[in-house]
Amino acid sequence: MDRVTISKRGVDRLRAGHPWIYRSDLAPDPGPAIQSGAAVEVLDGRGKALGTAFYSVHSQIALRLLTREPIQIDRAFLHMRLASAIEMRQRVLPGVRDLRLVHGEADFLPGLVVDRYGDHLSIQTLVPGTERRKELICDLLEELLQPAGIVERNDVRTRELEGLQQVKGVLRGTYRGPTIYEEGSAKLETDLLEGQKTGAFLDQRENHLLAGDYAKGRALDLFSYVGGFALQMARNADSVQAVEISSDACARIERNAKLSGVAGVQAVEANVFDWLRDQLASGARYDTIVLDPPAFAKNKAALEAAMRGYKEVNLRALQLLAPGGVLLTATCSYHVSPQAFEDVVTDAARDARREVQVIERRGAGRDHPMLLPVPETRYLKCLVLRAV
Repeated sequence: MDRVTISKRGVDRLRAGHPWIYRSDLAPDPGPAIQSGAAVEVLDGRGKALGTAFYSVHSQIALRLLTREPIQIDRAFLHMRLASAIEMRQRVLPGVRDLRLVHGEADFLPGLVVDRYGDHLSIQTLVPGTERRKELICDLLEELLQPAGIVERNDVRTRELEGLQQVKGVLRGTYRGPTIYEEGSAKLETDLLEGQKTGAFLDQRENHLLAGDYAKGRALDLFSYVGGFALQMARNADSVQAVEISSDACARIERNAKLSGVAGVQAVEANVFDWLRDQLASGARYDTIVLDPPAFAKNKAALEAAMRGYKEVNLRALQLLAPGGVLLTATCSYHVSPQAFEDVVTDAARDARREVQVIERRGAGRDHPMLLPVPETRYLKCLVLRAV
């Protein structure tokens, strides 16, 4: 096994619990002398072993720690880690089939995502370490889960930062799509080769269900995508408007409502910002509102503009909220910290002249675990607010 020595700053980072070591903390940087994707032993400046990591030649994140022991990353190791991740989901979400099974660093398998939709798996191998072992990972997933097929959704830009091409397709078995997956009593349709992320936004699954519990009266789902929140709110609301700018997504909302046997969901094709202004001008009010926009801040450079966008949509939603109504508002932008998100919602409430109570602070579902020393794993923030 090749060895890589890291600086004191890198050592301190590992000892603080973070699994990433940046290229600037390699001492020295071996460059292409070590093959990208190799498992390497990590050493401090005195030659003491700190663990085993995946090495990347191209990325600024040069090392991603797998274990704090200097061991071989072989079939037995990967089988153990995959089985552990699967067992955790079976324990915390018994009986749930459509969910995330492996969540990268948070499952101590950096650069690997595995989602299950019915009888199929959708995977991402995002770093050279998992890309090089893709066939072995598929072997192990077939052994552990016996899926009808495995597709890869490696059509993401982050792979290019690792020197990898964007690709997607069927790796094992067959896939003819679309796939029907379930969230509680709702049934949703997705194409694992064309849908968002690995097919859908599974990280919001538990928040979708929660919104249905809070819903009453006139409900509003903004940035609805395919209706995950809207379908659940229809269980208890009198009516639900699902606002989405994409005509294809609106058609999918209507199909999903029919699949789920849900009445009272109206898909509205519109730009959310413009539509909110029109609703306010008309004097409309809603008893339950969900605000789940796309990631406005995809990088630090976009943060200032993103915060303006988050404030505006939260301000308008709070102005539309009826007295005693509930707003579930979320951001999936990692670059927006939990405190920054709460601050911008506080500012929006102040400008809307609304007093609000925080009923819940939430994040991604239990199938998307977080690591306390790794803020990157806490990308989804969600607040449930009640207008006093």
